[in-house]
Amino acid sequence: MKTLSLVRHAKSSWKDPELKDFDRPLNKRGKRDLPALSERTEQSGIRPDLILSSGARRAITTARALHSQLNLSPEQLLIVPELYEACAETLLYILQQLPNRVTHVMLVGHNPGLEILGHLLTQQEQEKFPTAAHMHMHLSITRWEELAAGCATLTLFDYPKKHLQPA
Repeated sequence: MKTLSLVRHAKSSWKDPELKDFDRPLNKRGKRDLPALSERTEQSGIRPDLILSSGARRAITTARALHSQLNLSPEQLLIVPELYEACAETLLYILQQLPNRVTHVMLVGHNPGLEILGHLLTQQEQEKFPTAAHMHMHLSITRWEELAAGCATLTLFDYPKKHLQPA
């Protein structure tokens, strides 16, 4: 049995219009939400064998925070430039190429690819996949190459607005 966590990067800044999308940092809300995302991930007992991150600055920042919070070793974080702006089919292909010794992978990336991949794997309509959201799934596969539509069971879908205190 394999396990997959999809994490959308924390909220990024549009403050500098000259900055390329790839290089955008986190904004104030992203910096606020990221520690809570990391803590909730750790508290839920989710501990991937490997974190794959898009090469975009906001995704790397998110992945590094999770990596640090979960106290993973340096080789358990891999930056994969192809994850930036990847469609669901590309994400699926990248995951299908993983070595089978990896049991649980966490993919830190972008929408709409993550949202579409989550829907494809679970065959369930989900809410929107907001920034700093975490979708965790158990997969009914024994080898990554078997990853396909409908093979996943959603076990967690967490995002910052679920934890806002009423005014």
